Amino acid sequence: MNIIDRNETKLDLMFWEFHRENPQVYLALRDVAIQLSDKGWHHYGIKAIMEVVRFHKALETTDTKFKLNNNYSSRYARLLMEQEPRLSEFFEVRELKS
Repeated sequence: MNIIDRNETKLDLMFWEFHRENPQVYLALRDVAIQLSDKGWHHYGIKAIMEVVRFHKALETTDTKFKLNNNYSSRYARLLMEQEPRLSEFFEVRELKS
């Protein structure tokens, strides 16, 4: 499913704005997911990966204002599966309702 072609909701618009302004978040999520895939994991939770990214951001920077909205987790999971062929079935996602 291509989330770019969907009818966009308010949450979708907020996600795309955040994604455009913070491309490093996608890259960090992708890097963790690919590391897990390389270790033999076939499925993993996007929210757990988001927590890992938050943790590393806290250790590696002094940016206390970094925010990663949990509401974006399903959008990031879909985007990662769409953009990264090796992650095409890595996350379990449900039908979007909002």
